[in-house]
Amino acid sequence: MENNPIVFLLLRLAVAASMFGHGLVRLPKLNGFSAWMVKSFEKSMLPDLLVVPFSYALPIAEFIIGLLLLLGLFTRASLIGGGVVMVLLIFGTAMIENWEALPSQLIHAVFFAVLLAFIQYNTIAVDHLIKK
Repeated sequence: MENNPIVFLLLRLAVAASMFGHGLVRLPKLNGFSAWMVKSFEKSMLPDLLVVPFSYALPIAEFIIGLLLLLGLFTRASLIGGGVVMVLLIFGTAMIENWEALPSQLIHAVFFAVLLAFIQYNTIAVDHLIKK
């Protein structure tokens, strides 16, 4: 039991680093990332009306979720937000039949779900300091 907060921290930091990194590298090239995503979805049934705004929002969401999880701030909301992002990515990935990307997205989704299930161990976090 005494290691549970450390395990939680390590898992939280792992998924946080992934999300933060995804957002961080995409933000400076947001227009290029959006163009790539729109091109990737051109043969899918999803209309540009949905793909374009999502392609701009995704890196921002990844960055913010990752940053908040790194800090352990608004952890519950960030985990739920991250899970929702993963569901949307999984759906989009299925729409373009990019089956190679699914395992990574599913692993991220599991991380978010497990962390949310064991959030009581989120004691090494800004959230915990605020509660005191």
